[in-house]
Amino acid sequence: MGRLFGTDGARGIANKELTCEMAMNIGRAAAFVLTRENVKHPKVLIGKDTRASSNMLEMALAAGLCSVGADVVLAGFIPTPAVAYLISDCGADAGVMISASHNPCEYNGIKLFNNSGYKLPDAIEEEIEALVLDDMSPIKFPIGGDVGNVFIRHDYVDKYIDHIVGSTDVRLDGLKIALDCSNGSASYTAQRIFKALGAELHIMHANPDGENINANCGSTHMNGLIDYVNAYGMDLGLAFDGDSDRCLAVDEKGNLIDGDRLIAVFAKDLKEQGKLKGNTAVVTVMTNIGFKQFAKENGINIAQTGVGDRYVLEEMLKNDFVIGGEQSGHIIFKDFATTGDGQLTGVQFASIMAKTGKTASELADVMQVFPQTMVNVSASPELKALLKTDEDIKNAIDSVSKKLGDEGRILVRASGTEPLIRVMLEGKNIKEIAALADSVAAVIKSKG
Repeated sequence: MGRLFGTDGARGIANKELTCEMAMNIGRAAAFVLTRENVKHPKVLIGKDTRASSNMLEMALAAGLCSVGADVVLAGFIPTPAVAYLISDCGADAGVMISASHNPCEYNGIKLFNNSGYKLPDAIEEEIEALVLDDMSPIKFPIGGDVGNVFIRHDYVDKYIDHIVGSTDVRLDGLKIALDCSNGSASYTAQRIFKALGAELHIMHANPDGENINANCGSTHMNGLIDYVNAYGMDLGLAFDGDSDRCLAVDEKGNLIDGDRLIAVFAKDLKEQGKLKGNTAVVTVMTNIGFKQFAKENGINIAQTGVGDRYVLEEMLKNDFVIGGEQSGHIIFKDFATTGDGQLTGVQFASIMAKTGKTASELADVMQVFPQTMVNVSASPELKALLKTDEDIKNAIDSVSKKLGDEGRILVRASGTEPLIRVMLEGKNIKEIAALADSVAAVIKSKG
Protein backbone atom coordinates (compact mmCIF):
# COMPACT_ATOMS: atom_id res chain seq x y z
CA MET A 1 0.00 0.00 0.00
CA GLY A 2 1.38 3.40 -0.95
CA ARG A 3 1.35 6.77 0.75
CA LEU A 4 -1.55 8.15 -1.28
CA PHE A 5 -3.32 5.17 -2.86
CA GLY A 6 -4.81 2.33 -0.81
CA THR A 7 -6.26 -0.88 -2.18
CA ASP A 8 -8.97 1.05 -4.01
CA GLY A 9 -7.66 4.46 -5.01
CA ALA A 10 -6.85 7.61 -3.05
CA ARG A 11 -9.43 8.13 -0.32
CA GLY A 12 -10.12 10.41 2.63
CA ILE A 13 -12.46 13.01 4.10
CA ALA A 14 -13.23 15.40 1.27
CA ASN A 15 -11.96 18.96 1.62
CA LYS A 16 -9.88 17.94 4.64
CA GLU A 17 -7.70 14.96 3.71
CA LEU A 18 -8.65 14.77 0.04
CA THR A 19 -8.45 18.43 -0.89
CA CYS A 20 -9.10 20.25 -4.15
CA GLU A 21 -5.38 20.94 -4.43
CA MET A 22 -4.58 17.27 -4.08
CA ALA A 23 -7.26 16.32 -6.62
CA MET A 24 -5.86 18.84 -9.08
CA ASN A 25 -2.35 17.48 -8.65
CA ILE A 26 -3.52 13.88 -8.95
CA GLY A 27 -5.14 14.87 -12.25
CA ARG A 28 -1.91 16.46 -13.46
CA ALA A 29 0.27 13.56 -12.40
CA ALA A 30 -2.12 10.91 -13.71
CA ALA A 31 -2.35 12.58 -17.11
CA PHE A 32 1.44 12.85 -17.27
CA VAL A 33 2.04 9.19 -16.37
CA LEU A 34 -0.88 7.53 -18.16
CA THR A 35 -0.80 9.48 -21.41
CA ARG A 36 2.85 10.40 -21.87
CA GLU A 37 3.00 8.57 -25.20
CA ASN A 38 0.34 10.87 -26.66
CA VAL A 39 1.66 13.91 -28.47
CA LYS A 40 -1.23 16.27 -27.81
CA HIS A 41 -4.59 16.42 -26.05
CA PRO A 42 -5.11 12.93 -24.62
CA LYS A 43 -8.72 12.20 -23.70
CA VAL A 44 -9.61 11.43 -20.06
CA LEU A 45 -13.10 10.33 -18.97
CA ILE A 46 -14.39 11.35 -15.53
CA GLY A 47 -17.35 9.82 -13.71
CA LYS A 48 -18.62 10.48 -10.20
CA ASP A 49 -20.92 9.14 -7.50
CA THR A 50 -23.63 11.17 -5.79
CA ARG A 51 -21.92 12.48 -2.66
CA ALA A 52 -21.90 16.27 -2.22
CA SER A 53 -18.14 16.64 -2.65
CA SER A 54 -18.03 14.81 -5.99
CA ASN A 55 -18.88 17.94 -7.98
CA MET A 56 -16.15 19.91 -6.24
CA LEU A 57 -13.50 17.26 -6.82
CA GLU A 58 -14.65 16.77 -10.41
CA MET A 59 -13.93 20.43 -11.15
CA ALA A 60 -10.52 20.25 -9.48
CA LEU A 61 -9.56 17.09 -11.35
CA ALA A 62 -10.73 18.54 -14.65
CA ALA A 63 -8.70 21.69 -14.05
CA GLY A 64 -5.60 19.65 -13.27
CA LEU A 65 -6.01 17.50 -16.35
CA CYS A 66 -6.62 20.46 -18.65
CA SER A 67 -3.60 22.29 -17.21
CA VAL A 68 -1.30 19.61 -18.64
CA GLY A 69 -3.03 19.53 -22.02
CA ALA A 70 -5.54 16.70 -21.56
CA ASP A 71 -9.08 16.95 -22.86
CA VAL A 72 -11.69 15.97 -20.27
CA VAL A 73 -15.02 14.25 -20.89
CA LEU A 74 -17.48 14.54 -18.00
CA ALA A 75 -19.83 11.56 -17.96
CA GLY A 76 -21.80 12.64 -14.87
CA PHE A 77 -23.27 10.37 -12.21
CA ILE A 78 -22.39 6.83 -13.26
CA PRO A 79 -21.11 3.63 -11.62
CA THR A 80 -17.40 2.90 -11.31
CA PRO A 81 -17.65 -0.08 -13.70
CA ALA A 82 -19.31 2.21 -16.24
CA VAL A 83 -16.20 4.39 -16.30
CA ALA A 84 -14.03 1.30 -16.73
CA TYR A 85 -16.18 0.04 -19.61
CA LEU A 86 -16.58 3.38 -21.37
CA ILE A 87 -12.86 4.20 -21.55
CA SER A 88 -12.19 1.78 -24.39
CA ASP A 89 -15.72 1.95 -25.83
CA CYS A 90 -15.43 5.73 -26.25
CA GLY A 91 -11.77 5.83 -27.21
CA ALA A 92 -10.46 7.53 -24.08
CA ASP A 93 -6.81 7.33 -23.02
CA ALA A 94 -7.56 7.03 -19.29
CA GLY A 95 -10.43 7.27 -16.83
CA VAL A 96 -11.11 8.62 -13.36
CA MET A 97 -13.92 7.73 -10.96
CA ILE A 98 -14.67 10.06 -8.07
CA SER A 99 -16.10 7.89 -5.31
CA ALA A 100 -15.48 6.55 -1.83
CA SER A 101 -17.53 3.47 -2.65
CA HIS A 102 -19.30 2.20 0.50
CA ASN A 103 -17.95 4.91 2.85
CA PRO A 104 -20.13 7.67 4.38
CA CYS A 105 -20.78 10.88 2.45
CA GLU A 106 -18.02 12.93 4.09
CA TYR A 107 -15.43 10.66 2.47
CA ASN A 108 -14.52 10.66 -1.19
CA GLY A 109 -11.93 9.04 -3.37
CA ILE A 110 -10.20 9.04 -6.73
CA LYS A 111 -9.86 5.79 -8.69
CA LEU A 112 -7.71 5.73 -11.81
CA PHE A 113 -8.01 3.46 -14.84
CA ASN A 114 -5.71 2.95 -17.82
CA ASN A 115 -6.74 3.05 -21.48
CA SER A 116 -7.99 -0.56 -21.29
CA GLY A 117 -10.27 0.10 -18.33
CA TYR A 118 -8.12 -1.65 -15.72
CA LYS A 119 -7.19 -0.29 -12.30
CA LEU A 120 -3.56 0.68 -12.11
CA PRO A 121 -0.86 -1.69 -10.84
CA ASP A 122 1.01 -0.65 -7.70
CA ALA A 123 4.11 0.47 -9.61
CA ILE A 124 2.17 3.00 -11.70
CA GLU A 125 0.32 4.33 -8.66
CA GLU A 126 3.63 4.75 -6.86
CA GLU A 127 4.95 6.78 -9.79
CA ILE A 128 1.92 9.07 -9.61
CA GLU A 129 2.31 9.32 -5.83
CA ALA A 130 5.92 10.41 -6.19
CA LEU A 131 4.93 13.24 -8.51
CA VAL A 132 2.08 14.43 -6.27
CA LEU A 133 3.85 14.16 -2.94
CA ASP A 134 7.51 14.74 -3.79
CA ASP A 135 8.26 16.53 -7.03
CA MET A 136 5.92 17.92 -9.68
CA SER A 137 8.76 19.48 -11.69
CA PRO A 138 8.81 16.85 -14.51
CA ILE A 139 5.29 17.93 -15.50
CA LYS A 140 5.15 20.61 -18.19
CA PHE A 141 2.32 23.13 -18.39
CA PRO A 142 1.24 24.19 -21.91
CA ILE A 143 -0.18 27.60 -22.76
CA GLY A 144 -2.51 29.07 -25.36
CA GLY A 145 -4.37 26.58 -27.51
CA ASP A 146 -2.43 23.67 -26.07
CA VAL A 147 -4.33 23.58 -22.78
CA GLY A 148 -7.08 20.98 -22.58
CA ASN A 149 -10.82 21.38 -23.08
CA VAL A 150 -13.83 20.04 -21.18
CA PHE A 151 -16.73 18.25 -22.84
CA ILE A 152 -19.97 17.02 -21.25
CA ARG A 153 -21.40 13.69 -22.43
CA HIS A 154 -24.14 12.55 -20.07
CA ASP A 155 -25.46 10.30 -22.85
CA TYR A 156 -22.50 7.96 -22.31
CA VAL A 157 -24.43 6.26 -19.51
CA ASP A 158 -26.79 4.85 -22.16
CA LYS A 159 -23.89 2.88 -23.64
CA TYR A 160 -23.20 1.28 -20.27
CA ILE A 161 -26.86 0.39 -19.71
CA ASP A 162 -27.05 -1.24 -23.14
CA HIS A 163 -23.87 -3.21 -22.35
CA ILE A 164 -25.26 -4.66 -19.10
CA VAL A 165 -28.62 -5.49 -20.66
CA GLY A 166 -26.76 -7.21 -23.48
CA SER A 167 -24.77 -9.39 -21.07
CA THR A 168 -27.65 -11.87 -20.88
CA ASP A 169 -30.00 -13.46 -23.37
CA VAL A 170 -32.47 -14.40 -20.63
CA ARG A 171 -35.61 -12.42 -19.90
CA LEU A 172 -36.55 -11.69 -16.29
CA ASP A 173 -40.31 -11.48 -16.87
CA GLY A 174 -42.27 -12.62 -13.83
CA LEU A 175 -39.47 -12.08 -11.32
CA LYS A 176 -40.27 -9.66 -8.51
CA ILE A 177 -37.00 -7.91 -7.66
CA ALA A 178 -36.32 -5.23 -5.04
CA LEU A 179 -33.36 -2.97 -5.84
CA ASP A 180 -31.58 -1.00 -3.10
CA CYS A 181 -29.61 1.66 -4.98
CA SER A 182 -27.87 3.04 -1.86
CA ASN A 183 -28.78 6.59 -2.96
CA GLY A 184 -25.69 6.27 -5.15
CA SER A 185 -24.72 5.77 -8.76
CA ALA A 186 -27.14 2.89 -9.30
CA SER A 187 -29.98 5.39 -8.77
CA TYR A 188 -29.37 6.51 -12.38
CA THR A 189 -29.01 3.09 -14.00
CA ALA A 190 -30.42 0.09 -12.10
CA GLN A 191 -34.10 0.67 -12.75
CA ARG A 192 -33.49 1.15 -16.48
CA ILE A 193 -31.37 -2.02 -16.72
CA PHE A 194 -33.75 -4.38 -14.94
CA LYS A 195 -36.85 -2.82 -16.49
CA ALA A 196 -35.41 -3.45 -19.95
CA LEU A 197 -35.08 -7.13 -19.03
CA GLY A 198 -38.71 -7.36 -17.96
CA ALA A 199 -38.46 -7.71 -14.18
CA GLU A 200 -41.20 -6.43 -11.86
CA LEU A 201 -39.30 -3.85 -9.85
CA HIS A 202 -39.54 -2.31 -6.41
CA ILE A 203 -37.00 0.51 -6.06
CA MET A 204 -35.47 1.55 -2.74
CA HIS A 205 -33.06 4.36 -1.81
CA ALA A 206 -32.79 5.92 -5.26
CA ASN A 207 -33.21 9.58 -4.31
CA PRO A 208 -29.69 10.92 -3.76
CA ASP A 209 -29.36 14.33 -2.12
CA GLY A 210 -25.58 14.49 -1.70
CA GLU A 211 -25.66 13.39 1.94
CA ASN A 212 -27.70 10.17 2.03
CA ILE A 213 -25.37 7.95 -0.02
CA ASN A 214 -24.82 4.66 1.86
CA ALA A 215 -26.78 6.05 4.84
CA ASN A 216 -28.41 2.98 6.41
CA CYS A 217 -28.90 1.50 2.98
CA GLY A 218 -27.09 -0.38 0.25
CA SER A 219 -24.81 -3.40 0.44
CA THR A 220 -23.28 -2.42 3.78
CA HIS A 221 -26.66 -2.06 5.52
CA MET A 222 -28.77 -5.01 4.44
CA ASN A 223 -31.48 -5.09 7.11
CA GLY A 224 -33.78 -2.69 5.28
CA LEU A 225 -33.73 -4.76 2.11
CA ILE A 226 -34.22 -7.98 4.08
CA ASP A 227 -37.28 -6.50 5.80
CA TYR A 228 -38.65 -5.28 2.48
CA VAL A 229 -38.24 -8.65 0.76
CA ASN A 230 -40.04 -10.34 3.65
CA ALA A 231 -42.81 -7.76 3.81
CA TYR A 232 -43.63 -7.68 0.10
CA GLY A 233 -42.94 -11.26 -0.96
CA MET A 234 -40.14 -10.49 -3.37
CA ASP A 235 -38.37 -13.24 -5.32
CA LEU A 236 -35.02 -11.48 -4.95
CA GLY A 237 -33.46 -8.44 -3.38
CA LEU A 238 -30.30 -6.81 -4.74
CA ALA A 239 -28.28 -4.16 -2.91
CA PHE A 240 -25.52 -2.05 -4.44
CA ASP A 241 -23.01 0.25 -2.78
CA GLY A 242 -22.42 3.93 -3.48
CA ASP A 243 -20.57 3.48 -6.76
CA SER A 244 -22.28 0.20 -7.67
CA ASP A 245 -19.20 -1.94 -8.01
CA ARG A 246 -20.57 -4.27 -5.31
CA CYS A 247 -23.72 -6.35 -5.07
CA LEU A 248 -25.16 -8.50 -2.29
CA ALA A 249 -28.46 -10.36 -2.57
CA VAL A 250 -31.39 -11.43 -0.42
CA ASP A 251 -33.31 -14.62 -1.21
CA GLU A 252 -37.11 -15.01 -1.14
CA LYS A 253 -36.94 -16.13 2.50
CA GLY A 254 -35.10 -12.99 3.60
CA ASN A 255 -31.70 -14.64 3.91
CA LEU A 256 -28.52 -12.79 2.93
CA ILE A 257 -26.55 -14.12 -0.03
CA ASP A 258 -23.02 -12.75 0.27
CA GLY A 259 -20.31 -12.47 -2.36
CA ASP A 260 -18.86 -15.90 -1.58
CA ARG A 261 -22.18 -17.62 -2.27
CA LEU A 262 -22.77 -15.55 -5.39
CA ILE A 263 -19.37 -16.57 -6.76
CA ALA A 264 -20.17 -20.20 -5.95
CA VAL A 265 -23.43 -19.98 -7.91
CA PHE A 266 -21.68 -18.37 -10.88
CA ALA A 267 -18.76 -20.80 -10.87
CA LYS A 268 -21.09 -23.81 -10.80
CA ASP A 269 -23.24 -22.39 -13.60
CA LEU A 270 -20.19 -21.61 -15.74
CA LYS A 271 -18.81 -25.09 -15.20
CA GLU A 272 -22.12 -26.66 -16.25
CA GLN A 273 -21.97 -24.57 -19.45
CA GLY A 274 -18.36 -25.60 -20.09
CA LYS A 275 -17.26 -21.97 -19.74
CA LEU A 276 -15.28 -22.10 -16.47
CA LYS A 277 -11.80 -21.59 -17.88
CA GLY A 278 -9.10 -23.44 -16.00
CA ASN A 279 -11.93 -24.95 -13.96
CA THR A 280 -11.04 -22.21 -11.45
CA ALA A 281 -12.68 -19.46 -9.41
CA VAL A 282 -10.53 -16.66 -7.98
CA VAL A 283 -11.23 -15.56 -4.40
CA THR A 284 -9.39 -13.73 -1.61
CA VAL A 285 -7.98 -14.63 1.78
CA MET A 286 -11.24 -13.31 3.31
CA THR A 287 -13.36 -15.90 1.53
CA ASN A 288 -15.36 -18.14 3.86
CA ILE A 289 -13.87 -21.59 4.37
CA GLY A 290 -17.23 -22.98 3.29
CA PHE A 291 -16.26 -21.97 -0.24
CA LYS A 292 -13.38 -24.43 -0.12
CA GLN A 293 -15.81 -27.17 0.83
CA PHE A 294 -18.13 -26.18 -2.04
CA ALA A 295 -15.25 -26.16 -4.52
CA LYS A 296 -14.05 -29.60 -3.42
CA GLU A 297 -17.55 -31.08 -3.69
CA ASN A 298 -18.01 -29.64 -7.18
CA GLY A 299 -14.56 -30.34 -8.61
CA ILE A 300 -13.66 -26.65 -8.91
CA ASN A 301 -10.17 -25.27 -8.29
CA ILE A 302 -9.51 -22.17 -6.18
CA ALA A 303 -6.94 -19.44 -6.79
CA GLN A 304 -6.52 -17.20 -3.74
CA THR A 305 -5.28 -13.59 -3.64
CA GLY A 306 -4.92 -10.71 -1.24
CA VAL A 307 -7.92 -8.51 -0.44
CA GLY A 308 -8.92 -6.09 -3.19
CA ASP A 309 -10.61 -6.71 -6.52
CA ARG A 310 -7.51 -5.39 -8.34
CA TYR A 311 -5.57 -8.41 -7.04
CA VAL A 312 -8.38 -10.76 -8.00
CA LEU A 313 -8.34 -9.30 -11.50
CA GLU A 314 -4.55 -9.58 -11.79
CA GLU A 315 -4.82 -13.32 -11.08
CA MET A 316 -7.69 -13.67 -13.56
CA LEU A 317 -5.76 -11.91 -16.31
CA LYS A 318 -2.58 -13.85 -15.64
CA ASN A 319 -4.30 -17.20 -16.10
CA ASP A 320 -7.34 -16.26 -18.24
CA PHE A 321 -9.82 -17.17 -15.48
CA VAL A 322 -13.33 -15.82 -16.05
CA ILE A 323 -14.93 -15.47 -12.59
CA GLY A 324 -13.61 -14.10 -9.33
CA GLY A 325 -14.39 -11.75 -6.51
CA GLU A 326 -14.76 -10.97 -2.85
CA GLN A 327 -17.11 -11.77 0.00
CA SER A 328 -18.07 -8.09 0.09
CA GLY A 329 -19.75 -8.38 -3.31
CA HIS A 330 -17.00 -7.17 -5.65
CA ILE A 331 -17.44 -9.77 -8.40
CA ILE A 332 -15.67 -9.72 -11.75
CA PHE A 333 -16.97 -11.37 -14.92
CA LYS A 334 -13.93 -11.07 -17.13
CA ASP A 335 -15.90 -11.70 -20.33
CA PHE A 336 -17.98 -8.57 -19.66
CA ALA A 337 -16.04 -6.24 -17.36
CA THR A 338 -12.59 -5.10 -16.27
CA THR A 339 -13.57 -4.50 -12.64
CA GLY A 340 -16.25 -5.44 -10.11
CA ASP A 341 -19.75 -4.58 -11.32
CA GLY A 342 -22.72 -4.78 -8.96
CA GLN A 343 -25.46 -4.41 -11.53
CA LEU A 344 -23.85 -6.95 -13.86
CA THR A 345 -23.67 -9.33 -10.89
CA GLY A 346 -27.36 -8.80 -10.14
CA VAL A 347 -28.37 -9.35 -13.76
CA GLN A 348 -26.34 -12.56 -14.00
CA PHE A 349 -27.79 -13.99 -10.78
CA ALA A 350 -31.36 -13.14 -11.76
CA SER A 351 -30.70 -14.66 -15.19
CA ILE A 352 -29.66 -17.98 -13.61
CA MET A 353 -32.87 -17.92 -11.56
CA ALA A 354 -34.95 -17.34 -14.68
CA LYS A 355 -33.02 -19.89 -16.75
CA THR A 356 -33.14 -22.71 -14.19
CA GLY A 357 -36.49 -21.97 -12.60
CA LYS A 358 -34.83 -22.24 -9.19
CA THR A 359 -35.46 -19.85 -6.34
CA ALA A 360 -32.67 -17.68 -5.00
CA SER A 361 -32.44 -19.81 -1.86
CA GLU A 362 -32.16 -23.03 -3.89
CA LEU A 363 -29.27 -21.58 -5.86
CA ALA A 364 -27.50 -20.23 -2.78
CA ASP A 365 -27.75 -23.57 -0.97
CA VAL A 366 -24.91 -24.82 -3.16
CA MET A 367 -22.57 -23.52 -0.44
CA GLN A 368 -22.64 -23.81 3.35
CA VAL A 369 -21.40 -20.70 5.15
CA PHE A 370 -19.29 -21.28 8.26
CA PRO A 371 -19.96 -18.88 11.16
CA GLN A 372 -17.77 -15.82 10.91
CA THR A 373 -17.14 -12.83 13.14
CA MET A 374 -15.20 -9.63 12.60
CA VAL A 375 -13.94 -7.04 15.07
CA ASN A 376 -12.72 -3.70 13.73
CA VAL A 377 -10.03 -1.88 15.69
CA SER A 378 -9.42 1.82 15.03
CA ALA A 379 -5.82 2.09 13.91
CA SER A 380 -3.27 4.72 13.00
CA PRO A 381 -0.69 3.94 10.31
CA GLU A 382 1.78 3.26 13.11
CA LEU A 383 -0.50 0.69 14.74
CA LYS A 384 -1.10 -0.96 11.37
CA ALA A 385 2.65 -1.29 10.93
CA LEU A 386 2.94 -3.08 14.29
CA LEU A 387 0.96 -6.04 12.92
CA LYS A 388 4.13 -7.30 11.27
CA THR A 389 6.57 -6.61 14.10
CA ASP A 390 4.95 -6.72 17.54
CA GLU A 391 5.59 -10.03 19.29
CA ASP A 392 2.55 -9.81 21.61
CA ILE A 393 0.21 -9.36 18.64
CA LYS A 394 1.87 -12.17 16.69
CA ASN A 395 1.73 -14.51 19.71
CA ALA A 396 -1.97 -13.76 20.29
CA ILE A 397 -2.76 -14.57 16.65
CA ASP A 398 -0.65 -17.75 16.71
CA SER A 399 -2.32 -18.94 19.91
CA VAL A 400 -5.82 -18.56 18.43
CA SER A 401 -4.76 -20.22 15.18
CA LYS A 402 -3.49 -23.28 17.05
CA LYS A 403 -6.67 -23.47 19.12
CA LEU A 404 -8.88 -23.42 16.01
CA GLY A 405 -6.78 -26.01 14.17
CA ASP A 406 -8.40 -27.36 11.00
CA GLU A 407 -11.90 -26.39 12.12
CA GLY A 408 -11.49 -22.64 11.71
CA ARG A 409 -9.09 -19.83 10.95
CA ILE A 410 -8.04 -16.33 12.00
CA LEU A 411 -7.10 -13.50 9.66
CA VAL A 412 -5.85 -10.14 10.94
CA ARG A 413 -5.25 -7.44 8.36
CA ALA A 414 -5.00 -3.68 8.02
CA SER A 415 -7.76 -2.15 5.92
CA GLY A 416 -6.57 -0.60 2.68
CA THR A 417 -9.43 1.93 2.57
CA GLU A 418 -10.17 2.83 6.21
CA PRO A 419 -8.18 3.54 9.43
CA LEU A 420 -8.97 0.08 10.78
CA ILE A 421 -7.41 -3.26 11.60
CA ARG A 422 -9.83 -6.11 10.95
CA VAL A 423 -9.78 -9.23 13.13
CA MET A 424 -11.73 -11.99 11.38
CA LEU A 425 -12.38 -15.50 12.70
CA GLU A 426 -14.28 -18.46 11.29
CA GLY A 427 -15.24 -21.66 13.05
CA LYS A 428 -18.07 -23.97 14.03
CA ASN A 429 -19.01 -22.23 17.31
CA ILE A 430 -19.94 -18.56 16.96
CA LYS A 431 -19.65 -17.83 20.69
CA GLU A 432 -16.16 -19.30 20.83
CA ILE A 433 -14.83 -17.44 17.82
CA ALA A 434 -16.44 -14.17 18.97
CA ALA A 435 -14.63 -14.44 22.30
CA LEU A 436 -11.35 -15.29 20.60
CA ALA A 437 -11.71 -12.34 18.20
CA ASP A 438 -12.29 -9.98 21.13
CA SER A 439 -9.20 -11.31 22.88
CA VAL A 440 -6.95 -10.63 19.87
CA ALA A 441 -8.56 -7.22 19.30
CA ALA A 442 -7.84 -6.30 22.94
CA VAL A 443 -4.15 -7.07 22.49
CA ILE A 444 -4.02 -4.89 19.35
CA LYS A 445 -5.87 -2.03 21.10
CA SER A 446 -3.41 -2.13 23.97
CA LYS A 447 -0.64 -1.21 21.52
CA GLY A 448 -2.44 1.87 20.17
